[in-house]
Amino acid sequence: MFKPGHDQSRHRVRCEWGPVGATAIAARLAVVVDVLSFTTTLSVAIERGIEVFPFEWKDSRAAEHALRHRATLAVGRFEALSRRDARHISLSPASMASVEGVERLVLPSPNGSSIAFGLAGTGATVVGACLRNADAVAHWLAPQVLGGASCAVVPAGERWPDGTLRPAVEDLWGAGAVLAGLVDRGVSGLSPEAHVAEQAFRAAHLPDDLVGLASALELIEAGFGDDVAVAADVSVSAVVPVLRGESFVDARS
Repeated sequence: MFKPGHDQSRHRVRCEWGPVGATAIAARLAVVVDVLSFTTTLSVAIERGIEVFPFEWKDSRAAEHALRHRATLAVGRFEALSRRDARHISLSPASMASVEGVERLVLPSPNGSSIAFGLAGTGATVVGACLRNADAVAHWLAPQVLGGASCAVVPAGERWPDGTLRPAVEDLWGAGAVLAGLVDRGVSGLSPEAHVAEQAFRAAHLPDDLVGLASALELIEAGFGDDVAVAADVSVSAVVPVLRGESFVDARS
């Protein structure tokens, strides 16, 4: 399916965009990065002790999946806003910080969650990373990569109105933050694609640069400025969400 070189298999540490990229650079360790949506919300949920089940976006089976796991089904943040019902849990990381009484959550999203769901069962260890927990994830990954494990870092990206992938700089920075953490811990063998992501993160001025991005402006103008602020915090979280079976739990537990 993929042309020679696209799997980046000559390199231990790889980086490629979106669901197709995640398949192309298959590795023992797979890090999914979706900064302004899924993985930041995931990190906040895991901090609150919530077990999170990824699922594909707009899939009619999501409610059944939630029922089977005795979990609450989250909705998109714009859907929650349109319903004007605070009881609906959504992809908003800021609102996730105030969720009470939820132990298990099905959290679909069009990008990060769908990618993680697609990687389940492939044999890879799937990790959720964002700017908030990038250093914690790198700390957890580094001994395994130094021990010889291959690692694929997947910036999820966003979608254009026609459904095609839109590379999103915030996800490049999130991927780069993990990669920079690995390099700082002695990991080498990055592909050129991974090296570019690492250097992009090191060149960014965060949180200020993130606030001006197209994805962030869209959220701010829709009233979700708090989500952008939560997502822009770099390495403030110690959680390492790892997909075990069908759900994400903290690797430290």
